[in-house]
Amino acid sequence: MLNSTKLNINLDRDGEEPIYRQLIRHIRMQIESGTLRAGMRLPASRDLAKQLNISRISVVNAYAELRAEGYLSAHAGRGTFVAGDGGSNGAEVNGSNNNSAENELPTTPDRSIREMMHMARKPGVISFAGGAPPKDFFPVTHLREAINAVMERDGAQALAYEMPEGYGPLRVAVRDYVSALGIRTHADNVLITGGTQQGIDLVIQSLLSEGDTLVTENPTYLGVIDIARTRRIQLHGISSSNEGIRLDMLENYILDHHPKLIYVMPSYQNPTGSIMPLHRRRQLLNLANDHKIPILEDAVYHEVRFEGEQQPPLKALDDTGIVIHVSGFTKILLPGMRIGYLIADSPHYERLVRVKQAADIATPGLNQRAIHWILERGVIAQYLERNNNEFKRRRDAALEAADKYFPPGSCWNVPQGGLYLWIALPKTGPTAAELYITAVQHGVAYAIGNVFYTDNCGSYRMRINYGAHPPAEIEKGFRALGRAWRELAADYAEMDKAPLL
Repeated sequence: MLNSTKLNINLDRDGEEPIYRQLIRHIRMQIESGTLRAGMRLPASRDLAKQLNISRISVVNAYAELRAEGYLSAHAGRGTFVAGDGGSNGAEVNGSNNNSAENELPTTPDRSIREMMHMARKPGVISFAGGAPPKDFFPVTHLREAINAVMERDGAQALAYEMPEGYGPLRVAVRDYVSALGIRTHADNVLITGGTQQGIDLVIQSLLSEGDTLVTENPTYLGVIDIARTRRIQLHGISSSNEGIRLDMLENYILDHHPKLIYVMPSYQNPTGSIMPLHRRRQLLNLANDHKIPILEDAVYHEVRFEGEQQPPLKALDDTGIVIHVSGFTKILLPGMRIGYLIADSPHYERLVRVKQAADIATPGLNQRAIHWILERGVIAQYLERNNNEFKRRRDAALEAADKYFPPGSCWNVPQGGLYLWIALPKTGPTAAELYITAVQHGVAYAIGNVFYTDNCGSYRMRINYGAHPPAEIEKGFRALGRAWRELAADYAEMDKAPLL
């Protein structure tokens, strides 16, 4: 029987940093310093949890993260070992080469948590983790009619390359569509993209170079964190309130660092659901103009509104061309069609088109023409009204169920639009990451909150997509989530009573 190495770890139980992140930091530091050498066997997760008087889930999460980074290797029936060469491209203890995926340095935060999120796809799990509308909201019949009509009308031309800027009639239709939101633009300033995500990526590639700084709200959209890390862009998060990004803190940061781009989601922000009031929108524009820093406005949820006053997009208030507006038809209706759009003034537009052409030549023409057919017939406006009414019904069901089943001390927002509840769990129990596996075992999943932060905060936060399920499923899922929290919190209480080893 192999003996395991005793780990010397001191945890800050009152600090903001999650316990499992502290474990990762301590073990990584000991490996890199040579205290833990290649081939050493680490304690089993259960044994280390008892030794440190913490939840076993914290150890499981820490070991998973360190395996993903290549610092540790697991061998069925033998245990967990320090990998060869301290997390670099060395050999494992059995002499074979590490898998390249294990040795790859992480480019996104908390990759082990991302792997955990795959558990949400297990059959029978009610998942509130995703960011898409439910499939029964999709206008399948209209889309089938649109594709058939386009193929009959255009034939093979519908399958050919389009211009990099996009299908001309769709660009005109988008110009007309956004005019109802108060945006005055020309079709020549509209660029059709492969969804809003590609639009964000194109702007970041076009305006920033490796090492430049992008400033955003904190927490922020996970996709922009991914893009920034993949493109090796410095990302700085500014704290936000229920009215959006803190402008006083943003101004101080700009004065000290002068970032190259500001990214915000002013309406029904992901993940918080907050909406920026009109006066704050004007102040943000003034600040950006004063310092000549472009604003990337993500308006993908702008029209998912079911109560409260409609606020104009930043682009509708923009008199100088400082705002680049990205949105699409993915969150409204058709996520799989990957049709978005970007509105930008010169000189940014020409650069964006060149980057778009280099990325994929053009967005698929058949999809563009089908969306144009749907837009021209008012289908999107019709479905949007119906869907928003249903989203409100589901939001109300989620608020009622949260009040009934979530543990005392929990708090959450009351969104006027969008898809999400942003929930803070009481700090007397498990973190959202520690709760996750138990929740999945009870048949429910959610998005773990700290992946939306630029600085690993938010360990007791979770994001729930209430739009994903009808009220009966919301009730069932929230009941299971409350039960999972109570079960794990009881384990915490038992741990508190147990003597330190």
